[in-house]
Amino acid sequence: MRKMNKTFLGFDTSAYTTSIAAVNENNDVIMDLRKMLVVKRGARGLRQQEAVFQHVNNLPLLIEQASREIDFKSVASITVSTKPRSIKDSYMPVFKVGEGHAYSLSKVLDVDYNTISHQDGHIGAVYVDDNIKEKELKTFLTLHISGGTTELLKVEDKDEGYEIDIIGGTKDISAGQLIDRVGVKMGLDFPSGKQIDKLSQSGDILKGCPISTNDTWLNFSGTETYFERIIQKGNISRNTIAKSLLYSIAFSLESILLAALGKYNTVNLVITGGVSANRYIREVLKSICTKSEYKIYFPSIRYCTDNAVGAAYIGSKIWRKKHAVKSIKG
Repeated sequence: MRKMNKTFLGFDTSAYTTSIAAVNENNDVIMDLRKMLVVKRGARGLRQQEAVFQHVNNLPLLIEQASREIDFKSVASITVSTKPRSIKDSYMPVFKVGEGHAYSLSKVLDVDYNTISHQDGHIGAVYVDDNIKEKELKTFLTLHISGGTTELLKVEDKDEGYEIDIIGGTKDISAGQLIDRVGVKMGLDFPSGKQIDKLSQSGDILKGCPISTNDTWLNFSGTETYFERIIQKGNISRNTIAKSLLYSIAFSLESILLAALGKYNTVNLVITGGVSANRYIREVLKSICTKSEYKIYFPSIRYCTDNAVGAAYIGSKIWRKKHAVKSIKG
């Protein structure tokens, strides 16, 4: 009888995306389903109860679609993000939706069930690219830049997930919040990242763009005030505002990264989170490699934004470790 290949499911219900994904035993992505939550034009985000309601509606539809794309009999584990970060008291109601559905499905299918943080999932998504192997990244620095997070982390890859220490990042608003707030002020839809990226392709860079950093820490509230004043004047093109905004963000991030790489004993740097999909920021941060011996890793742009692929990958890793130990004991 032919052995059935194992499938590993991941669930993630973040602030703005409902996601289910699956990888196989080779960590190939065989399913990646997502549904963006709807934000009314002119709004600067969703309240948690609004996001929860949309996730509750979205997940049954995605599970139904998943049942048509993969054989649920092949599922070996289900892994779900249940909180924003792997720290005490980290909590957001949106993650309870994914947690409940994932747990229930694991019981129905009688398969392994794992919980991780949303941040773990972003890091895990790095490994599904063919050019990055698990053995290459055991201890590394991670810059997690997304809608709600700008954190610089020291990460150790463990069999069951990641051991994470926060060593830097923002002391006020995140890079993603800065982009969205400036974007909405410019009349763009929320979230504004893709639109800012597109506008910046033909813009110029204003002189005197603010960069406020101190060692491995930075502040973006002053940058927000600066660009709000520029927008109010009404005499600068949106393209130039967009490119100047990304310039301020990119070189602020470069500054804290170089400070951290000089302090910690690693050459490996992982950049992840939705903001890392921005082309201009990627190019600026990639230039760090040309100046030194450091190695920098980005997920493909598709896996920078919120997804469940990283959760599925971590589930496969936990399953492989668990069953390798069992076989040795046997």
